[in-house]
This record gives sequence, structure tokens and C-alpha cells, in this order.
Amino acid sequence: LDIPILYLSRYIIQNKSNYYAGLQNIRTSNHWEEWILFIIEGIELTARQTIQTILQIKALMQEYKQRIRRDYKFYSQDLLNNLFQHPYTKIEFLQKDLNISRITAANYLNQLTEDGLLVKSKLGKSNYYINQPLFDLFIHLPTLR
Repeated sequence: LDIPILYLSRYIIQNKSNYYAGLQNIRTSNHWEEWILFIIEGIELTARQTIQTILQIKALMQEYKQRIRRDYKFYSQDLLNNLFQHPYTKIEFLQKDLNISRITAANYLNQLTEDGLLVKSKLGKSNYYINQPLFDLFIHLPTLR
């Protein structure tokens, strides 16, 4: 893998007592097989959930692509990538990624906010433009069991 896409730590945290019990069994009884099977199950569940999340992101990205293409003259793949690189963006990020002026970037983001594609949130002196459906996708990941 080029990037860490499988978050196995989540499975381990959600099954912490089984994880530590398995490690204890290795120390005291040299029972590796149970622990290895536990980890393999974690890899399988994590991989399945990751695939499902990727498919959901892909569908959401396609929906945004169609809406922005249809409703705005400023559609670009770079814009779409920016909106999905993280669950939020900022004027500065858009400026850099699209090589546009600060005013143009702010206008784009404000138009997307007005039409409900983004949620604008002020934190300190900065405005953050949140891709709420993407954010919600990450917040509501199912428990791995």
C-alpha cells in the first residue's frame, strides 16, 4: 500500500480486551494461533469496512461532481479533489490547488455554501468550509465486530 488505508488500530481499540487477552495467552502459553486468527479477522473486517467507505465516498464525490458541473461555471476536477481531500477546506487551500486569487476562491466557496454543498464555520480568524456529508461518513463508521 502506498498510503495507510487500513486502520487496524480501530479494530484493536474496539476489541481491546480480546487483544490483550490474546497477547497474554502468547506470553503465558505460547498460543499464537488464536491471536493470529484474531488479527486476520481484524484485517478482514477492516478491509471490508474500508471498501464500503471508499464506495460511499466515490458515490458522494460523483454526486458533487454532477451538481457542481450542472450548476456552476467554475467546475474543475481540482476543485472536486480539494473538496474531498479532507472533510473541510479553506480559502487558502483552494487558492493553492486551483491557482486562483483569494477573492475568487472565497467566491467559489461561498457560492457552494449558499447552495448547501458546504457548511461555513468560523474558527478564530479563519473560515472553514466543511463537506458535511463526507464528515458525517467518517463520524458514523460502523463498529467492527
